[in-house]
Amino acid sequence: MASSTTSISVEKLARLIGTPACPVLVDVQTDADFAALPRLVPGARRRPWDRAGEWAAECAGRPAVLICQKGLKLSQGAAAWLRQAGVPAESLEGGALAWQAAGLPMVPEASLPARDREGRTIWVTRSRPKVDRIACPWLIRRFVDPAAVFLFVAPSEVLAVADRFAAAPFDIEEDGVFWTHRGDRCTFDVMVAEFGLSTPALERLATIVRAADTARPELAPEAPGLLAASLGLSRLFADDLQQLDAGMGLYDAFYRWCRDATEETHNWPATKGPAKAKGTSAR
Repeated sequence: MASSTTSISVEKLARLIGTPACPVLVDVQTDADFAALPRLVPGARRRPWDRAGEWAAECAGRPAVLICQKGLKLSQGAAAWLRQAGVPAESLEGGALAWQAAGLPMVPEASLPARDREGRTIWVTRSRPKVDRIACPWLIRRFVDPAAVFLFVAPSEVLAVADRFAAAPFDIEEDGVFWTHRGDRCTFDVMVAEFGLSTPALERLATIVRAADTARPELAPEAPGLLAASLGLSRLFADDLQQLDAGMGLYDAFYRWCRDATEETHNWPATKGPAKAKGTSAR
């Protein structure tokens, strides 16, 4: 069934997720329905369906997609409420069950760190990021929590800040840290697996990130390019958050190449012979 003006198909939404054009995704399932399948469409936030008027302002300025269990009364009603509040909103056809039936990735709620009072996940890592510490925030904001907050601090203070500010530490070699390298896998690899995001495109990107981050360029011919761009960004920006903002575009481009353009090549057009200067003739 084709998408109507008030609904969006699973296939169309799947193409938008992970890109800057992705709408705000809001899961409005009842607690009982969500408990039966405690997984989120990537990037979705949970909000109560019967309080749509209270949180509608969170979606201001962006289109939104509402997700309930089957794509019926809850998501359609909440989407209608947002539309009357001036937010372009659609419901996901077939809801979370249709998304699951299509075999698309879903993020286990249990894998997410605790959220703050505003519903955001908070993360902390070492300052002056290069590869993994930009790649991981990109993955989180594009596929897990678009509102995630990232704190960059002195390496010696990561665990203390994590404790005092209820943040999840990542990409730091300390005992007990969950989100970090495991064996020959980097933190980005770990997050792709733990968040249930093992698609061919993200697995390809994970290999490139691992190769660049662990000095193994033989794993992926694209790795030296990613490393060069990452080091260049670290020289362009003294502020880590400005560097992260710039890095989002870099990883957006690498992701779209991994998903859509790996078979495309670019060759300069061959000429049949040396070009003649205008106005001259052969002698």
